[in-house]
Amino acid sequence: FQWSSPPGAIERFKSQEIWFPPPQFYEFCRLCNFSSLGELHKFSSARALEGCERWMPVVLSAADGAIQLLPGDELYPEDPDYTGEKKMIMSTDKKVEDLMKEGGVFHRMVIKNINSLAVCVNIQAKYKHINPLMMKCDNSDYNSRL
Repeated sequence: FQWSSPPGAIERFKSQEIWFPPPQFYEFCRLCNFSSLGELHKFSSARALEGCERWMPVVLSAADGAIQLLPGDELYPEDPDYTGEKKMIMSTDKKVEDLMKEGGVFHRMVIKNINSLAVCVNIQAKYKHINPLMMKCDNSDYNSRL
Protein backbone atom coordinates (compact mmCIF):
# COMPACT_ATOMS: atom_id res chain seq x y z
CA PHE A 1 0.00 0.00 0.00
CA GLN A 2 1.16 3.49 -0.78
CA TRP A 3 -0.58 6.82 -0.41
CA SER A 4 -0.67 8.87 -3.63
CA SER A 5 -2.39 11.95 -4.88
CA PRO A 6 -4.73 11.27 -7.84
CA PRO A 7 -2.27 12.82 -10.36
CA GLY A 8 0.55 10.83 -8.75
CA ALA A 9 -1.40 7.59 -9.00
CA ILE A 10 -2.14 8.26 -12.67
CA GLU A 11 1.54 8.97 -13.35
CA ARG A 12 2.50 5.71 -11.65
CA PHE A 13 -0.14 3.93 -13.73
CA LYS A 14 1.22 5.49 -16.94
CA SER A 15 4.74 4.34 -16.07
CA GLN A 16 3.31 0.86 -15.32
CA GLU A 17 4.50 0.90 -11.69
CA ILE A 18 0.94 0.16 -10.58
CA TRP A 19 -2.28 -0.95 -12.23
CA PHE A 20 -5.91 -0.31 -11.46
CA PRO A 21 -9.09 -1.17 -13.40
CA PRO A 22 -10.88 1.32 -15.69
CA PRO A 23 -13.51 2.45 -13.14
CA GLN A 24 -10.76 3.51 -10.73
CA PHE A 25 -8.86 5.26 -13.55
CA TYR A 26 -12.07 7.18 -14.31
CA GLU A 27 -12.49 8.19 -10.66
CA PHE A 28 -8.83 9.23 -10.30
CA CYS A 29 -9.37 11.47 -13.35
CA ARG A 30 -12.41 12.99 -11.61
CA LEU A 31 -10.43 13.55 -8.42
CA CYS A 32 -7.78 15.44 -10.43
CA ASN A 33 -10.26 18.34 -10.56
CA PHE A 34 -9.52 19.06 -6.89
CA SER A 35 -6.25 20.42 -5.56
CA SER A 36 -6.91 19.43 -1.95
CA LEU A 37 -9.01 17.17 0.22
CA GLY A 38 -10.73 20.28 1.58
CA GLU A 39 -11.76 21.32 -1.93
CA LEU A 40 -13.15 17.82 -2.58
CA HIS A 41 -15.04 17.88 0.72
CA LYS A 42 -16.53 21.30 -0.07
CA PHE A 43 -17.65 20.08 -3.52
CA SER A 44 -19.12 16.81 -2.23
CA SER A 45 -20.96 18.56 0.62
CA ALA A 46 -22.45 21.13 -1.76
CA ARG A 47 -23.83 18.53 -4.19
CA ALA A 48 -24.69 15.76 -1.70
CA LEU A 49 -28.45 16.20 -1.98
CA GLU A 50 -28.56 16.61 -5.77
CA GLY A 51 -29.00 12.92 -6.54
CA CYS A 52 -27.19 10.18 -8.34
CA GLU A 53 -27.81 7.55 -10.96
CA ARG A 54 -26.86 3.93 -11.43
CA TRP A 55 -24.28 3.36 -14.13
CA MET A 56 -23.37 0.20 -15.88
CA PRO A 57 -20.63 0.40 -18.47
CA VAL A 58 -21.42 -1.36 -21.72
CA VAL A 59 -18.40 -2.78 -23.51
CA LEU A 60 -18.09 -2.31 -27.25
CA SER A 61 -15.39 -4.65 -28.58
CA ALA A 62 -13.46 -3.16 -31.50
CA ALA A 63 -10.89 -4.64 -33.87
CA ASP A 64 -7.95 -3.34 -31.82
CA GLY A 65 -9.36 -2.73 -28.34
CA ALA A 66 -12.55 -1.94 -26.49
CA ILE A 67 -14.63 1.03 -25.45
CA GLN A 68 -16.53 1.13 -22.19
CA LEU A 69 -19.61 3.18 -23.01
CA LEU A 70 -21.25 5.14 -20.19
CA PRO A 71 -24.65 6.86 -19.96
CA GLY A 72 -24.90 9.87 -22.23
CA ASP A 73 -22.54 8.48 -24.87
CA GLU A 74 -24.12 8.38 -28.33
CA LEU A 75 -23.40 4.63 -28.60
CA TYR A 76 -24.77 3.74 -25.14
CA PRO A 77 -27.80 1.44 -25.55
CA GLU A 78 -31.26 2.69 -24.57
CA ASP A 79 -31.88 -0.44 -22.51
CA PRO A 80 -28.55 -1.58 -21.02
CA ASP A 81 -28.17 -5.05 -19.55
CA TYR A 82 -27.81 -4.22 -15.83
CA THR A 83 -28.11 -7.82 -14.68
CA GLY A 84 -26.20 -9.78 -17.33
CA GLU A 85 -29.28 -11.85 -18.12
CA LYS A 86 -29.59 -10.59 -21.70
CA LYS A 87 -26.01 -11.58 -22.60
CA MET A 88 -25.69 -8.38 -24.67
CA ILE A 89 -22.55 -8.36 -26.79
CA MET A 90 -21.62 -5.25 -28.74
CA SER A 91 -18.82 -5.57 -31.26
CA THR A 92 -17.54 -4.02 -34.45
CA ASP A 93 -14.80 -4.67 -37.00
CA LYS A 94 -13.84 -0.99 -36.84
CA LYS A 95 -10.74 0.20 -35.04
CA VAL A 96 -11.01 2.28 -31.87
CA GLU A 97 -9.49 5.33 -33.57
CA ASP A 98 -12.10 5.18 -36.35
CA LEU A 99 -14.93 4.95 -33.82
CA MET A 100 -13.52 7.99 -32.06
CA LYS A 101 -13.26 9.99 -35.30
CA GLU A 102 -16.83 9.11 -36.30
CA GLY A 103 -18.35 10.03 -32.94
CA GLY A 104 -19.35 13.34 -31.46
CA VAL A 105 -21.01 12.77 -28.08
CA PHE A 106 -18.65 10.97 -25.75
CA HIS A 107 -18.81 9.50 -22.28
CA ARG A 108 -16.43 6.57 -22.56
CA MET A 109 -13.25 4.84 -21.55
CA VAL A 110 -11.08 3.73 -24.45
CA ILE A 111 -9.06 0.59 -23.72
CA LYS A 112 -6.35 -0.42 -26.18
CA ASN A 113 -4.75 -2.87 -23.73
CA ILE A 114 -4.37 -3.36 -19.99
CA ASN A 115 -1.97 -0.37 -19.68
CA SER A 116 -3.50 1.90 -22.32
CA LEU A 117 -6.60 3.77 -21.16
CA ALA A 118 -8.18 7.07 -22.13
CA VAL A 119 -11.12 8.94 -20.64
CA CYS A 120 -13.16 10.82 -23.25
CA VAL A 121 -16.06 12.93 -22.01
CA ASN A 122 -17.79 15.90 -23.60
CA ILE A 123 -21.25 15.61 -22.07
CA GLN A 124 -22.66 17.68 -19.22
CA ALA A 125 -22.53 15.68 -15.99
CA LYS A 126 -25.86 15.15 -14.24
CA TYR A 127 -26.73 16.09 -10.67
CA LYS A 128 -23.97 18.72 -10.48
CA HIS A 129 -21.30 16.04 -10.64
CA ILE A 130 -17.99 16.94 -12.18
CA ASN A 131 -16.59 15.25 -15.27
CA PRO A 132 -13.21 13.57 -15.14
CA LEU A 133 -10.26 15.35 -16.67
CA MET A 134 -9.65 13.72 -20.02
CA MET A 135 -6.45 11.73 -19.79
CA LYS A 136 -4.83 8.98 -21.74
CA CYS A 137 -1.99 6.60 -21.08
CA ASP A 138 -0.56 6.29 -24.59
CA ASN A 139 0.24 8.49 -27.60
CA SER A 140 -3.03 8.12 -29.48
CA ASP A 141 -5.00 11.21 -30.41
CA TYR A 142 -8.49 10.28 -29.13
CA ASN A 143 -9.11 13.80 -27.82
CA SER A 144 -8.43 15.53 -31.14
CA ARG A 145 -12.11 16.22 -31.82
CA LEU A 146 -13.13 17.09 -28.27
